[in-house]
Amino acid sequence: MSDPGGESHTYSRAGHRLALRAAAQRLRAEFQGVFGEETIERYLCGAYGDIAVRGGAPDDLPRLTEHYVRRRLHALARAEGVSGDRRPVVLFLCVHNAARSLMAMGLLARLAENRAVAWSAGSMPGRGGDAAAVAAMGERGIDISEEFPMAWTDEVVRAADVIVTMGCGDACPVYPGKRYVDWPLPDPRGWAVAEVRPLRDEIEQRVRKLLADLGIPARG
Repeated sequence: MSDPGGESHTYSRAGHRLALRAAAQRLRAEFQGVFGEETIERYLCGAYGDIAVRGGAPDDLPRLTEHYVRRRLHALARAEGVSGDRRPVVLFLCVHNAARSLMAMGLLARLAENRAVAWSAGSMPGRGGDAAAVAAMGERGIDISEEFPMAWTDEVVRAADVIVTMGCGDACPVYPGKRYVDWPLPDPRGWAVAEVRPLRDEIEQRVRKLLADLGIPARG
């Protein structure tokens, strides 16, 4: 695999190149017969550069890159009608993809118990998850600390069945034929954990209602 970002990139070192080659092999095996080597490597190189530029932790760049590309490839397969996964996809969109949308994604993933797919993204993704949101979710036994804010992409939006907007306003993408739900929730950036808890609980109630609307019994 080519060196993502070029030899001059700050984080382009031998260990990353080896890790990304291993990631490419795993993804080729996972998407065999769906996407070719060129597509997978192009997505890996692009994602690596984007995450590095936006401040992803250097030691974690290969893992974040593989995680992000896997999600995009699943989305692309669904958008192009070549995926066998028929579970409904819910995409949560906010501004920074650091708190509200990450909490909603974590809650839906937990409550749906693999009967729905949860994704999240932002219009202006931040440089990391909000610490108070991570802590508040951890109190519920839901770990979102491994997530890194991501910008939405065309294939991710096209693959979604339900798009939940959370304060991204006119920046939110509008695709004909999609089901849109708006949750007018405040941005908790800079809040303390105690302030985030009520927001977390409100998001949970909204997620439970959304799952009921989808005909999916919520866990617990």
